[in-house]
Amino acid sequence: MRNMVIIGSGPAGLTAAIYAARANLNPILVEGKEPGGQLTLTTLVENFPGFPEGIMGPQLMDDMKKQAQRFGTEFVTGFVDKVQLSERPFRVHYGGNEVQAKTVVISTGSSAKLIGIESEWKLMGHGVSTCATCDGFFYRGRKIAVVGGGDSAMEEATFLTKFAIEVNLIHRRDKLRASKIMQDRAFGNPRIKFHWNREVTEVVGSKETGVTGLKLRDVKTGNISPMEVEGLFIAIGHHPNTEIFRGQIELDEMGYIKTKPGSSRTSIDGVFACGDVQDPVFRQAITAAGSGCTAAMEAEKWLSH
Repeated sequence: MRNMVIIGSGPAGLTAAIYAARANLNPILVEGKEPGGQLTLTTLVENFPGFPEGIMGPQLMDDMKKQAQRFGTEFVTGFVDKVQLSERPFRVHYGGNEVQAKTVVISTGSSAKLIGIESEWKLMGHGVSTCATCDGFFYRGRKIAVVGGGDSAMEEATFLTKFAIEVNLIHRRDKLRASKIMQDRAFGNPRIKFHWNREVTEVVGSKETGVTGLKLRDVKTGNISPMEVEGLFIAIGHHPNTEIFRGQIELDEMGYIKTKPGSSRTSIDGVFACGDVQDPVFRQAITAAGSGCTAAMEAEKWLSH
């Protein structure tokens, strides 16, 4: 029987672990399929407070992990494939093991939807990004591309025009899904060029050079054409990693865990959620870390009653 099981090891889960361990709760943290979360896919993180020169994403996550371990968090390699939250004690299953818990902190994050080509994975963090707020600054004065047709794509493209001299918006249809106001904003921006009925079949470049271009396929004719860009932002949405909680905990229509306003409390007493799994809006390392602190403190308070 454990006081707390934390599911997920991004900034939210690791911050929850640091706070819970310092409160002598002896938490156990199950790292998940992607130890360190989405930050391990990025290279330089420049907007996390306290690092004037920036810090590499994997390094930041490794430092957070060491900090949590120093205070006594137990780390388990593996991912949770089943939970039972309908009765206490809660039960969490991973890799054939079961652990019983008085409280559960869910910090399983969300995953960016990707195009699904090998070269985008190979160059992720080397010119391919899923976060304009994180990486836009590196493309000052350059030509870049954004893939997508929804609100998030318009928002990212518009934001990126603050830095890039040209933003090529690639969409596989001939009209956008985005709301009227977001479309108008993008159409009215002289730095955004629209490429309709196109899909990216290859990202050209290497880890040494970064992205040097794209190969685009015309979905109507099948013709392949090159495009010279130095960065690619994929903005086709995110999906929260909540499959194993479906039917047990209250989710919103997009699948994110619902938490009480200004809190990390979920629809189940004793279960807390923090980070991107309950935040479809900001999705930043610093907001995730803040909500991890909230979850640990609320869980500690809940346990002491």
